[in-house]
Amino acid sequence: MPSAQQLKAFIRHWLHVVDEHSIHSPYFFDFYRNIIKGNCTPIPAIETLRNQLLNNPLEITVEDFGAGSSRLKSAKRKLSDIAKTSISNAAYSDLYLRIIRFIEAQRIVELGTCLGVNTLYLAQDNKSKVFTFEGSNALANVALTNFEYFNQHNIQLIEGNIDSTLSDFLQDPAKINFAFIDANHRYAATMKYFAMLVMRLDEESILVVDDIHWSAEMEKAWNELKANELVYGSIDLFQCGILFFQPGLNRQHYVFSL
Repeated sequence: MPSAQQLKAFIRHWLHVVDEHSIHSPYFFDFYRNIIKGNCTPIPAIETLRNQLLNNPLEITVEDFGAGSSRLKSAKRKLSDIAKTSISNAAYSDLYLRIIRFIEAQRIVELGTCLGVNTLYLAQDNKSKVFTFEGSNALANVALTNFEYFNQHNIQLIEGNIDSTLSDFLQDPAKINFAFIDANHRYAATMKYFAMLVMRLDEESILVVDDIHWSAEMEKAWNELKANELVYGSIDLFQCGILFFQPGLNRQHYVFSL
């Protein structure tokens, strides 16, 4: 059940939602029509895996480096419960794939692999390379099994505390085209990950932050990220926020529904 804070956030979001008639930017109009409201085509094989995980009673011990789950308090968790509460739903995973194809992203970073379902969506274009980071050894092992089953060779899973592994990874100066932050869910960590990643983004890159209304501190992080001097546009979809870095966007910020 959503918390009181989440319910209030949803009402505020709903009151500010606009549609294409309120969009004055050609770029955002095109993005809204073709990406946000583009055809949602979940991938059957990945959705079969999701359904299998939703019905899998296997219990694993999860080492949680972040804010944890509002529902799952114990370190021992069933895969079915993790699948219900901790992975992006099909509509959003498909949205991220549409964004990747829109910007022709070749180098993709995901913070928070979880069970690997969303990662498989991010890796659908074989010309791209996905670097996914996971702190929990148990979750990483499940995800690796899923990647092997799908014979997905353009995914590299980097295991360990993201505070350390991301810093090491970013020693490589190669640009990141698409980044997805879905780890830790605390204000300080979210701001830290943004500051680290943004140094490897360029004007055409897009960064997505998940669960921006999950808590008061995540809302605080989202509001500060929108106002960052390097951010020239944003979209709030309630479940996630999308950040743009093209100066020509003139700091336009929209609230849409998916």
